[in-house]
Amino acid sequence: MTRDLQAGIEAILKAAPVVPVMVIERVADAVPLARALVKGGLSVLEITLRTNAAIESIRAIMAEVKGAVVGVGTVITPAQMADMDKLGCAFAVSPGSSPLLLNAAKDIEMPLLPGGVTASEGMNLLEQGYSFQKFFPAEPAGGAAYLASLAQPLPQIRFCPTGGITLESASKYLKLSNVITVGGSWMVPKKLIEAGDWAGIEALAREASNLKR
Repeated sequence: MTRDLQAGIEAILKAAPVVPVMVIERVADAVPLARALVKGGLSVLEITLRTNAAIESIRAIMAEVKGAVVGVGTVITPAQMADMDKLGCAFAVSPGSSPLLLNAAKDIEMPLLPGGVTASEGMNLLEQGYSFQKFFPAEPAGGAAYLASLAQPLPQIRFCPTGGITLESASKYLKLSNVITVGGSWMVPKKLIEAGDWAGIEALAREASNLKR
């Protein structure tokens, strides 16, 4: 029997209408930021590997923030997949896919949400066992209208669109039959993080968590 490469990821992605995509510059911000998001109703968090603070931030959030489901984003190499699995991340997200990355994911329990944009990319990932995919970069690639056009020929795939999405445009994506959740960073603006305005971030998170699917 073939192993389900995305075991558990459907429940994770269904937990909230939005997954915050977080770029954390300072480890000291990680725990209060995550607590504000969880308190605001967004429990599934994607911490991107774009900063030197990312890994320590993931460790801190997993250790200290009750209720947080911690995933890792911008995973692009087999080594990163293995390291994040050992760290205990609930899921990994990649901006695209490569043969090396997909091959490595076969031997790792942590589920991967690989990125794709075209019908060909979607079909290739589907053939390899990935019925849940990241649609990235969503807005530059054609937005909700483009994604809607993939629903009829590829109804087997459900997407998490990410990239340039706002509170206003998120609603358009969430109405689509092939969208399970959206990824966004509008509820974690850099200026509020730098100011330590956790109440402001909690309010933005609550607004996002109330979006209808």
